[in-house]
Order: sequence, then C-alpha cells, then structure tokens
Amino acid sequence: MATRKQRAPVQYVQIDALVVLKLIKHCQEEGAGGTDLVQGVLLGLVVENRLEITNCFPFPRHSEEQEDFNEVQYQMEMMRNLRHVNIDHLHVGWYQSTLFGSFINRPLIDSQFNYQDSIEESVVLIYDPLKTTQGFLSVKAYRLTPAMMKFHSENDFSTENITKHGMTFDKMFEEIPVVTKNSHLGNSLLCNLEEEEQEADKYNFLDLATSSMLQKNLRQLMECVDATTMDINKYINCQRQIMRQQQAKQQHIQKRQQDNALRTQRGEPPLPEEDLNKLFKPIPSPPRLECLLFSGQIDNYCQQISSFATQSLGKLFMAESLQNEGPST
Repeated sequence: MATRKQRAPVQYVQIDALVVLKLIKHCQEEGAGGTDLVQGVLLGLVVENRLEITNCFPFPRHSEEQEDFNEVQYQMEMMRNLRHVNIDHLHVGWYQSTLFGSFINRPLIDSQFNYQDSIEESVVLIYDPLKTTQGFLSVKAYRLTPAMMKFHSENDFSTENITKHGMTFDKMFEEIPVVTKNSHLGNSLLCNLEEEEQEADKYNFLDLATSSMLQKNLRQLMECVDATTMDINKYINCQRQIMRQQQAKQQHIQKRQQDNALRTQRGEPPLPEEDLNKLFKPIPSPPRLECLLFSGQIDNYCQQISSFATQSLGKLFMAESLQNEGPST
C-alpha cells in the first residue's frame, strides 16, 4: 500500500501585493478608517516550503436584523464562485485587523485552533492600520505551535494541566516570515512613483511621528498589567478559599473521630459514614489561559515599545548632533 507523502513544513508566507491592497481597502471602508476590527478569508496554495496567499475576501458586516446570515455558507459560495472564474480558491487561513498590536485574546486562539485543526498550514494575518499610517506597513503571520495545539485540544486550562504541558506565553504562537510579491507592472508603478516623489518628502527621516504610537502603547501596556494583576488576585483569593475549606474539613474529621471515640467508650455504635464532598463541595480553580494571554500581550507591547523607543531615541540623538554642529560655512 502506498504511503502518503509528508509535506514539508511551511517556512515562510508569500503574499501578493493585491492581497495587501485588498486588506488595506477593507479596513479603510468597513473599519471606520481603521478603528473597527475587520476579518476575512485568505486563499492560496502551498508550494514546497512556502504558503502563497494569492487572494482574499472579507467577512461582510451583518446587522442584528440579518439573524439568518450563515457565515460558513457565505464562505463556501464565495470560494465556489472564485473557482468558476479560475482563481485560487483553496482556504489557507484568515486575516484580522488590530489596534496597537492588541490581538492576543481568547477568540483569536479559538478561531486559529479551528482553522489549524482542519487545515494544518493555516495562518492568521494580523494587520495594524494605525501603525501603517505612520509609515510602517504592519502585516504579520502567526500560527499556533504544536505544543499549544495539543494543550488547547484537551480543553483543560487548569494550573495542573499548564504545569503538565510546561505551557508559557512564548510557546503559544510562532511567527512566520512574510514576503510581499509584486507583479512586474506593480514594480514599474512603484519606480514611477519614486521618481515623481517631491524633493521635500525625502528629508522627513527625522520626523518623530512614532511618539504618539509610543504613548498609546504604554497606555495599553498599563491596562494589560492591571488586568493581569486582577486575574492574579482572583487566583490568590481562590487558593485562600481552598485552604480555608481544607482546614474546615480537617477540623470536621478530627471532631468526628473524637465523637466516635466517646461513643465507643459508652458502648454506642460509631456515627455513620458521610460523604465529605457533599458537605464541602470542591471549589473549582479559575482557568489560567487568560493569564497566559495577558502575559503574551504584555510581551508584545514591550517589543513594540522597544522598537518605537529605539527609533525615536536614534532620531533625537541625530537631531541633537545636527543642531550642535550648526550651519556649515
């Protein structure tokens, strides 16, 4: 019997420029200029060790009146129509916009798990429209690690299971390098635009446009740290309640032992056995997945702040040097 040939793992993601433009257009038109989150489907194919994303289409916004809207049926109909016009229609993932890099949350984890569970090569593209407006095209591809897939499949996010799998926030996602591919006509257009660029626009490299992004990322970081502190306090309070319950259970057991000893001395039968779990119902431990997600989000904010701060400090030192030298004679 012939064995199935194992496909090489995806090393990088190649995106057509048309897909990037469609993604940006979707955010501008339906995302209120980038402030509302938008999502869509990625189409393409796997070639050797790369995932080629050649097309995409958005998830439509439906109002509360359209309760009978079926997203799965809509996706199938769109892919069927694309196949009829000979366009790549294989499902290879999905995309989502984000604000200031705040995308690490439970819905994204669940959605990506479902995609990878059915299509192993699936990725999620994260696009930050606000960062793009500052001159930094922000398109990143992520996948769940094999360890995270195994951990999520058990649907047990308790402290014991996290310890068993050795799960930490840096083991949840793996970032895959993204390469943008332009057509020859697109390259020609970019060359013409570069030649027509105004002379004044070539000397704005010392612009501190990232300062506002730095401030907002710091604010988001503080909110995420506060949320993490609240989650930790919730877990500590739960542990205190469990300890109090254990102490009360031990006191109850000791009291029954003393009562049975007295009854035995009096020649009376011991007290009947009782189910302690009914008297002391086990206190469920809060799930710890949210704390892992908060930790991953904090790490993401710190990376962005480090990047923005490095650029801003470099520009400040360069501007200071130019001012100290003064005009050349």
